[in-house]
Formats: sequence, structure tokens, C-alpha cells
Amino acid sequence: MRLPPAIVPHTEEVLREILRFTGPADVTLSRYFRENPKLGGRERGVIAESVYGLLRNKSVYTNFAESGVGPMMRRMALLGLTDTVSIESIAGLSTEEVEWLTRTAQIDRNKLPLAMRSNLPAWLLEKLIARDGEAATMELAEAMNQPAPLDLRVNVIKSNREAVAAELAAAPILCEPTPYSPLGLRVIKKPALQNLPLFKDGAIEVQDEGSQLLAQVVGAKRGEMIVDFCAGAGGKTLALGAAMRNTGRLYAFDVSEKRLIKLKPRLARSGLSNVHPVMIAHENDAKVKRLAGKIDRVLVDAPCSGLGTLRRNPDMKWRQTVETIAEMHAKQVNILTSAARLLKAGGRLVYGTCSFLNEENEDVVVEFLQNNADFTLVPMSVVLEEQKIALEMGDYLKLLPNLHQTDGFFAAVLERKK
Repeated sequence: MRLPPAIVPHTEEVLREILRFTGPADVTLSRYFRENPKLGGRERGVIAESVYGLLRNKSVYTNFAESGVGPMMRRMALLGLTDTVSIESIAGLSTEEVEWLTRTAQIDRNKLPLAMRSNLPAWLLEKLIARDGEAATMELAEAMNQPAPLDLRVNVIKSNREAVAAELAAAPILCEPTPYSPLGLRVIKKPALQNLPLFKDGAIEVQDEGSQLLAQVVGAKRGEMIVDFCAGAGGKTLALGAAMRNTGRLYAFDVSEKRLIKLKPRLARSGLSNVHPVMIAHENDAKVKRLAGKIDRVLVDAPCSGLGTLRRNPDMKWRQTVETIAEMHAKQVNILTSAARLLKAGGRLVYGTCSFLNEENEDVVVEFLQNNADFTLVPMSVVLEEQKIALEMGDYLKLLPNLHQTDGFFAAVLERKK
């Protein structure tokens, strides 16, 4: 089926804005679609997939575009579109454009230079090769360049994994249990979930398996006082509340009122009444200090580069720099230090990021432990055994898409000495 001729200029226009990298690609796309309500569902899907395909393969397509005809942004848009649909389905192409797109489609990408095949910025490629070697880096880069699957977390307050899987199968939506998270289901294909009774009733939440595991290593128990220090829109908050079986008290801290507002409808669906959203001005807010020494467990899902989520947010690799990573490190140390003051003796803190860079992960933990003698590292192997999660890890949780089919996640468990 041929797409309407307007698909190319629409893709061009939104791509031009996204490639300025002034904000997240998904936010820019959402705003563009709101401003152009006449675009149908199919057209929006094609434009979005084309943009994401181009962001994943920007190194390759920037190079290919140099050989084409017509304006540069049109060439980039056409390369993104042919990544998603056939050349024949795009209306309004000139003979030269068809010939050029056909030629580029026949290029063997495995024979391209390493920098182009990785589709990573030079600073990141060099950093990863120096740490992991060329073969492991390329394996990770290729995995990051694939679209992520759709994972669901079953809300144990409302249902169980077997019952949800059966109800999805009747929809019919095919899914399979996630290999590590006991509450996860991986959906085959990507159906619309918003109108499903399961979703409306809060029996399921969309959540990557890695994110589910990060919440599980907190080890939340009934009746405890727990803080989700950087709660965001609350995916892990809801997982923690359910693990507490709706008992105790769970504080969801965040500096963004907008993010906490997004938590409210999810909270209403979840059936949880033990969650208390709290907006804070910064990590040293008086609301934080009032709880010092009183909390059993703290989750710090720290603000980070987001490089572990490149399968979902491919623009992140082009928006980060060596300088922004250094700034992140300082911020992460400050947040971890402030959050740690909440813990009572014997309490545990889980520090996590969706990054695979040492500067945001091990280096932050090491620096914190050097400056806080009353804390000790609990090996992740011990924590995973406690939680009955069948994963082989050392001191830290390190999840990667090429090894575990999850987003890239890191976690460390720190305990305040008794």
C-alpha cells in the first residue's frame, strides 16, 4: 500500500527538529503529532519508526546521504523511511531518488568501517573499546541498535503471572514469561494495551525486565518504611508497593512535579494505598532531612546518561558528551550521599542507573564507600540468592541487552553497619 505523498515532508520536518538534539526525541514527536492531528495512525507509526531507525543508524545514513540528490534533510528522511517501508510504497520519488535508494539498500553494512557499523559517537566507541575490547563493544552496539521488546510487570495485588498470561492469550496477545523476573511477561509483537481490562484495572504495568529486577533487589518487606528517592513517573515505586503487599509506608520523592502527576493515575489503577508522593526541591530538602535515620530501605534510581536505554531512546547517544557524563558523576555522588542519610542502622540502599559506564556506576559507589565508613557493600550474588533470582553476578548487578535481553542496568546494594 502506497503512503500519502505528505509523509516525506512530515518526516523531513520533524527530523530537522529532532536532529538539533535540544530535547528528547519522543517528546518532540508527541508534540509534532499533536500539532498535526490530521495524520492517521498508520502515518504516525511510519514517521516514528523512520525517525527512530535513522537515530539508531545515524552514522551510516549521514554517510549515505552525502551521495544522494536533493536537499540533505530530504535524503536523510528518505533513508529513514526506506528503513521502515519499501521504496515502492513512498509516493513522489524522482527516478534519481529511486535509483539512489536502491543502490544504498544493496550496500553490505558488515563491510563498513567500525565507527559507522557501531553507530556510536566517537568518544563513546573509544571508551567502550578501551574497557571491553572491539568484539564485545560491537556486540553491545549491535544489540543496542535493535528495538526493545515489550515487557509487562504483573501487579501481585491484583493478579498473578499465570492468570494474566491466560487472559492475554484470550485477547489474543501472545506472551512468554521473562527469564529472570518472576513477575514479568514479554509480549510478542507490540499490541495496543491501553484499552485492555487488565491494563485499566491495574493488573499489568509496562516495565522492562531490568527495571523490574532493580526493584526486586531492594528486597522490600511488609510493614517497612521505604523511600524511592528518584521516583519519576513511579514504575519502580509501584513494584515496591506491591512487594510490600500494600503495607508499611512508601515515600516517592522527586524534584519534578510533572513526573509525580504522571504517577497519580498509575497509582489509582494499582490499588496501592501505602504510597506517599512527595515533591522535593533538591536532595537536601528539609522533607528528606526529617526522615534521616528512620528508613529501612532506600532505592536511588539515579538521574543518569540513559545510555542503557538506547534500544528505546536512540537519540540519547547523540545528546551525551564526555562533559555531561562528568557532570552526572558529581550529581550522582551528591544524591547517593544525601539518600544514604535516611537509613537506620542495618538498613539497605540500592543505587542503580540505566547506564553501562563505570563513571556513573562503580566509580560512584567506590567514591561513596571511601567517604562513608559506616556503609558496606553487599555482594549482588548474595542479594540475588536472597531474592531467588537465577542470575550469575559478582559484587554488582550488570544487565546488558546482548547478554540478558534487558535494557542496560547497573545496581549496587549498600548496607549501613549496625
